[in-house]
Amino acid sequence: MLEIERKFLVNSDQFKTLAFAKNHIAQGYLNSHPERTVRIRIKGESGFLTIKGKGTESGVSRFEWETEIPLMEARHLIQLCEKGVIDKIRYEVRSGNHVFEVDEFFGDNEGLVIAEVELKSEDETFEKPDWLGSEVTNDERYYNAFLSQHPYKTWK
Repeated sequence: MLEIERKFLVNSDQFKTLAFAKNHIAQGYLNSHPERTVRIRIKGESGFLTIKGKGTESGVSRFEWETEIPLMEARHLIQLCEKGVIDKIRYEVRSGNHVFEVDEFFGDNEGLVIAEVELKSEDETFEKPDWLGSEVTNDERYYNAFLSQHPYKTWK
C-alpha cells in the first residue's frame, strides 16, 4: 500500500511511437486535501476508487489504496467530485526493466505532459529515456489533485 514513484516533465512526443498501451482517463476528486486525497477514476471501461496519503519529505513515497468499482458507479461518483475533472490520455512505455506512464493532458491542462515511473525503493535506479525532461517529483503543482484546482493553463 506504499506507492514509490518519480515524476518528470516530457521534452518530446517520441514516447508515443514507443507506447505499448494507451487509455483515456477521466478523474475527479471527492477530497483534494493535501493530507489525503480521495479520487474517482474512469480508465477505459473500468472505474476505480483511490485514497492517497501525504507524501514523504522527498515526495517519492506515499500511502495509496485503490479498488476497482463498477463503471456505472464511477460515472455517478465523478458527478459528485470537486470542480476540475482531469482529462488525459495515458501511454505506457517500457524503458529497461521499468514501465513509464506518460500522461498527456487535455482541457484546462492541455500542453502538459508528465511521465511517472513506479519503483520498488526510493533509491532504485532506472534507465532514463531521451524524451524524459526535468524531474518534478516533489513539486506539488504537478500532482493531479493540484491540477484539478489550479489548471496548467492558468500558470502562464
